[in-house]
Amino acid sequence: MNICLYDKIFDKLTEVITAENVEAYVIGGYVRDCLLKREHRDKDIDIVVIGSGIAIARKIAKKLGPNINVTVYKNFGTAMFRYLDYELEFVGARKESYNRGSRKPVVENGTLEDDQKRRDFTINALAISLSGDTLGSFLDPFNGMQDLKDKIIRTPMDPDKTFSDDPLRMMRAIRFATQLKFSIEKETLKSICRNAERIKIVSGERIVTELNKIIMCEHPSNGFLLLEQTGLLSYIFPELQNMKGVELKEGKAHKDNFHHSIKVLDNICLKTDDLWLRYAALLHDVGKPVTKKYSDENGWSFHGHEFVGAKMIPEIFRRMKMPLNEKMKFVQKMVDLHLRPIVLSQEIVTDSAVRRLLFDAGDDIDSLMMLCEADITSKNKEKKSKHLENFKLVRTKLKEIEEKDAIRNFQPPVDGEEIITTFGIRPGREVGIIKNFIREAILDGLIPNEHEAARELMIRKGIELGLKPVLP
Repeated sequence: MNICLYDKIFDKLTEVITAENVEAYVIGGYVRDCLLKREHRDKDIDIVVIGSGIAIARKIAKKLGPNINVTVYKNFGTAMFRYLDYELEFVGARKESYNRGSRKPVVENGTLEDDQKRRDFTINALAISLSGDTLGSFLDPFNGMQDLKDKIIRTPMDPDKTFSDDPLRMMRAIRFATQLKFSIEKETLKSICRNAERIKIVSGERIVTELNKIIMCEHPSNGFLLLEQTGLLSYIFPELQNMKGVELKEGKAHKDNFHHSIKVLDNICLKTDDLWLRYAALLHDVGKPVTKKYSDENGWSFHGHEFVGAKMIPEIFRRMKMPLNEKMKFVQKMVDLHLRPIVLSQEIVTDSAVRRLLFDAGDDIDSLMMLCEADITSKNKEKKSKHLENFKLVRTKLKEIEEKDAIRNFQPPVDGEEIITTFGIRPGREVGIIKNFIREAILDGLIPNEHEAARELMIRKGIELGLKPVLP
């Protein structure tokens, strides 16, 4: 079976490989995606060479141009470089063995068969020859082509050894199943369940890389259901695991907040590919297990779960080695504010409440509204339709207030320096009181967001505090 490789880069590769009279094969994800007729988004191309992958990488890079920088990893016998929008990695065929406490393999030279055996899944062990007379020949020692047709994720060797050697492969199995809409073969799935605890030796950064790819799938809930089913979720994301389950008291039950949250995640994926807004959807109710209470009068409640959840975000990001920057603050902000538009949609919407929401959300107001709309997971079509209609009213009101009062990200028209100069005082408590008083008056609609009205109010409040304006 011969397979055509469409990217022009292969003309250059085969020219050097044939001239050097070595065996080399394109292997792994690129081949898989070719067979699936799936877009090569990253154009990562893995080449396995019988012999020195480093030497071939250098010769090909030289052929492609004088300014290509080849990065070499001697311990692993690999070399890589970027060319146009390609990232090419070359490795000498090898076999690997692992110590139980580490993901770092002991590497030895090997055959192509050895190299294919060390691959994570049968669909990633497929290879195509780049050498001379065998150019385009297809090698499929583990029946990966059939697994592609059957939409199956399966390990080429004993799954217990595969996952124990490199536990990150358990996350990759779930990620591929979610991305490709495949199922995990029965024995492979059982093995993930048996080896779930091994994920503890994997770094948070590696885990988050796979988790992000799951979250960026079309239906990430499928991945989270597998993470929960296999036991991995309790190790990598205990806060989500704690949300699972329904408690019943006196015939009253609350909804399963884990299943609700992953449904909200699926909903928001229909509207945005922003990773951090998707995280906000996943974590919007993370404070519920901590705030869950039951009373005979009101049944189940989760009062303050938005504030508690927002406080949990930095520790979650820190533990999982995610960025402690504006991305984290955005997720925290979304979790903190996610009930505000919902409350507005259920009550008479006052201008004051809308102003405050605009002020607190700032430029993230559209993301917040998107999150709130995704949060409607009711199966009652009439109820769902009513909520969405109410949110349309909130959006209309937001637009009207923004156009009228310019509240989004506004700074009060009187600043601290003007207060200090007007009353001839030093920076201190009174300045803060006056600034806050003016801001609240604008948000409450008592005065317009204009300098003259704000200055007049500043003087009145200053006199009330015992200050005297300095005469010009």
